[in-house]
Amino acid sequence: MIADRQGNPVSGATAEAVQHYDQGVERLNIYRGDPLEALDRAIDAAPDFVMAHLAKAHMLGLATEPQLTAEARSILGHARTLPANDREGSHIAVLDHLLGGNWDAAATAMDLHNVRFPRDLVALQCGHLMDFYRANARDLRDRIARALPHWSSSTPGHAVVLGMYSFGLEETGDYAKAEEVGRQAIDLQPLDCWAHHAVAHVMEMQGRAQDGIGWMIAREPYWSGDDNFFKVHNWWHRALYHLDLGEADQVLALYDGPIREDHSAVVLDLVDASALLWRLHLTGHAVGDRWVEVAEAWDGHADGASYPFNDWHAVMAYLGAGRDDEVERIRAALASSESGGEVTHWARSTGLPLVDGFVAFWRGDYAAAVSHLHPARFIANRFGGSHAQRDIIDWTLTEAALRGGQTNLAEALANERLALKPHSPLNRDFLRRARPH
Repeated sequence: MIADRQGNPVSGATAEAVQHYDQGVERLNIYRGDPLEALDRAIDAAPDFVMAHLAKAHMLGLATEPQLTAEARSILGHARTLPANDREGSHIAVLDHLLGGNWDAAATAMDLHNVRFPRDLVALQCGHLMDFYRANARDLRDRIARALPHWSSSTPGHAVVLGMYSFGLEETGDYAKAEEVGRQAIDLQPLDCWAHHAVAHVMEMQGRAQDGIGWMIAREPYWSGDDNFFKVHNWWHRALYHLDLGEADQVLALYDGPIREDHSAVVLDLVDASALLWRLHLTGHAVGDRWVEVAEAWDGHADGASYPFNDWHAVMAYLGAGRDDEVERIRAALASSESGGEVTHWARSTGLPLVDGFVAFWRGDYAAAVSHLHPARFIANRFGGSHAQRDIIDWTLTEAALRGGQTNLAEALANERLALKPHSPLNRDFLRRARPH
């Protein structure tokens, strides 16, 4: 019987093919190297290796890009024609939901899959990413907690599972344990970018900007390599620390350097670029024509139908670049979304009010921005991203209240933020501005 590194039997594989497959999975686990290239080698060595096809479909479907989703559907169609065991058939059922835009149904099906096959590392990681993209903090933690007793230090990939658990603990507010588990994961696998980023999130959420900068600098050799898929996002985290300290020059240097010097067209990197420029705009710093480059990079990625979290970030760039026609195109697509499943719900209930709120803010209609963003912030953690990423909503809302003269609301929001991050210079400045006398 041929099995993967965690002991799961695989159909249609050869000994050579499963070695390539395990390499691809490991690359996915630590976001280092090209996992798709290794999976393609596995498929070349064994064309009927169904799990190699399914892992590739998962990765492309989780990229949240329209063209890659279409490619994933084609791969899934081919995988259906291949002999599959029970575990692989369960993956096909999950992918049916995911590629149809039914994220909650996919994640729920994967919950049950993980219960039956707790050492299926591809399923754990893909389920964890589904939880991230649908902003389900509880399942980010508990999906991994349910499986962890089936893992031990002798199981290949154990450190990666700990890294995922760390991020789930962070998103559910258990910061001390999240940092402890994240550091444990990194001690076992220093190249685990997800665990590193989980600890970075802890420091961001606790307002430990100086600690965060030190953490990023000390571990930079492990997460900043050219073959590291997550490097831009980790540079983004470092930039957030500097921004909280009011060090805009450092932020712009990071933006022009490792964040955008390669003009990446990867959606994850574009989300970070849009969000960072927007935050700089909120703090009163001119960003020049940087918006234009990001807006052009967004072309072809934001369709108002695939993943509204991305569309909202594309709108930030289009506003900054003065491309109002693109803003209206995305808004209209969100308003009329008929993609089906959770995507349509997200588009209308969350994506649309966030877009309207950010458009109103950009155009100086601060009262309208407040009216859109205040209710939207309570539902935004149903659709995509982390608490740190979604903080841009509350930040924009607070700034709109200040600029619109709603000082009572601005003071209340500043107090709310200070209760969570009392040492944040940004939050203290919000309170100072809300109490001018």
